Amino acid sequence: MPKILCVAEKPSIARAVAEHLAGQRPNSRHTGADYVMNYDFNFAFGPPWGNCSVTMTSVIGHLQTQDFAHAYRGWKSCSPGELFEAPIEHYVEDKKKAIADNIGREARYAKALFIWTDCDREGEYIGSEVSQIALKANPNLEVKRAKFSNIERAHVFRAAQNPIGLDERQVSAVAARIELDLRIGASFTRLQTLSIQPLGPELQNVISYGSCQFPTLGFVVDRYFRVRNFVPEMFWYIKVTHLRDDISVGFNWKRVHLFDRMAVTILFERCLASKTAKVTKVQTKPTSKWRPLPLTTVELQKLGSRLLGMDSQTVMKIAEELYTKGFISYPRTETDQFDRGMDLRALVEKQTVDRNWGAYAQGLLGGNFRQPRAGQNNDQAHPPIHPVAYVANNALPTDEHRRLYEFVVRRFLACCSEDAKGETTTIEIQFGDEIFHTHGLLVRERNYLDVYPYERWDSSQQLPDFTVGEQFIPTEATMLEGQTGPPGYLTEPELIALMDANGIGTDATMAEHIAKIKEREYVISRPRSEAARREGNGDGGAVRGRQGGRGQRGGRGPGGAGAGNGGGRGGRGTVQEFIPSTLGVALVEGYNNMGFEPSLSKPFLRKEMELKMKAICEGRKTRSGVVEESLGQYREVFIITSRRIDILKTVCEHPRLT
Repeated sequence: MPKILCVAEKPSIARAVAEHLAGQRPNSRHTGADYVMNYDFNFAFGPPWGNCSVTMTSVIGHLQTQDFAHAYRGWKSCSPGELFEAPIEHYVEDKKKAIADNIGREARYAKALFIWTDCDREGEYIGSEVSQIALKANPNLEVKRAKFSNIERAHVFRAAQNPIGLDERQVSAVAARIELDLRIGASFTRLQTLSIQPLGPELQNVISYGSCQFPTLGFVVDRYFRVRNFVPEMFWYIKVTHLRDDISVGFNWKRVHLFDRMAVTILFERCLASKTAKVTKVQTKPTSKWRPLPLTTVELQKLGSRLLGMDSQTVMKIAEELYTKGFISYPRTETDQFDRGMDLRALVEKQTVDRNWGAYAQGLLGGNFRQPRAGQNNDQAHPPIHPVAYVANNALPTDEHRRLYEFVVRRFLACCSEDAKGETTTIEIQFGDEIFHTHGLLVRERNYLDVYPYERWDSSQQLPDFTVGEQFIPTEATMLEGQTGPPGYLTEPELIALMDANGIGTDATMAEHIAKIKEREYVISRPRSEAARREGNGDGGAVRGRQGGRGQRGGRGPGGAGAGNGGGRGGRGTVQEFIPSTLGVALVEGYNNMGFEPSLSKPFLRKEMELKMKAICEGRKTRSGVVEESLGQYREVFIITSRRIDILKTVCEHPRLT
């Protein structure tokens, strides 16, 4: 019976796949490597392999390490600029040798190697590392990969019986990225650290540079100075209120506000002079609040931070654990559309046993199911994040695991639901020469909102009847003043959105880059609620006003009927915002002051690099061409930086924080 060696990316996946394919608990053997086991069983693969004996084992992430040749590894072994061309060695670290030896031994008598690493670029590269070790032991080995996005039993069977080849283009893209990150990161890190450390005892840590790390820091610093340098500006506006049927209706000015007090005064006096207002429009029409799109990695990180109060790194760590346990699909995906061939109803059915959302899931199966909306993105590798199996609340280890799993389930059920339905009423009046309006919302069918409490859409106060052409004397007309408010400091969801829009990192690495600038103490994070209490950010409200017309006249703040359409049920904790440290500000200011474009604190160079990686995956560029081109760009910036390093040193000695 021929033998097939299967290698997963992590021990938990190896065990889960082995148990599914074996149909029972497989025989296990120690490998000599901590946490890594060999599982032996028989399985009927598709042709041409047929019935085979199988050994399933795993690595633990990357098997090989890349570093400069030994002569270049010391901090002062060469000038930092030499690292752009220094030889690079690929080797298995001592702590991974037992894993590599196990793969070599098991591959020696195998007919084929099946790679079961995660189906993304990084997983493809790790699969290539595994195949290199295996092929050294058995050059005649046939190499295939299992394409899977979750470890549900039927899905694992399909992946085992329909293997494909490794995507060498993705392997080349990751190899190019690893080399570029090593050369660029090491050269700039050594230059910065060796230049800045002598400036003071508080600067003795490694002052690292990364081509994703610095643009991420740049976003935080840019927002910090926008807040600090903000100058409030006074504005004035007109508010009209009318009492009818014991309902006070606030009409908002169509111009919103103006920054010219005299102009608003003149317009206000004209309104008062006219005395009566005329109804020019009454419109009632159906409206909908759309159910959410299927869940991507970037959205999971943003919403996990905003709604659940977790930082993005924690979100991804827990999502990974839920995936390896078989509870959710692969959590690293750019896809926001479900393939129409997926049996989504079967996934909904698994949730019907839950006491909180089970009845809602049953209602979907009873006729309320709708095919989810399709977004614009499909990475052709993984479906959107969704629940694969039901797990009871008390079976999950922590509160964070429970809340994240609940969010994924509720998001999926909401995607499979009908949009919320309602009616909006818009009333416009002309008072003098000015137009004012008010809006009302009546929610008639909550639909997906019944299972997705993270969003709100509430009916407003009912508006009284108005008729087009009727005239009335407003109960109150007031001229009010306010002032513009600064933006808030950058929150984690906002930072992730900026990174995504500017191509900084991938959906799988953004959390790591954010964690790195925190670890290096370039930024600190704090709960936004604490900052709000201290800073009082936001637009100013009404202060006082001139009044006119008949009836009661009192200065009131902006109000009136409206539709609540934001916010939602938050998690425990609050969203985090980032404040740059003195060193973080100094590094960004230093590079900005050097005068070259684009600055290293801006996203443009890294975004261009990420586009080149995509081009490698699509076959439009080669690994060697991209490495040569990108190194040329960064080498030019490095030379300028070396010549102007005193600018960076000066800013680090005398940082600007206000």
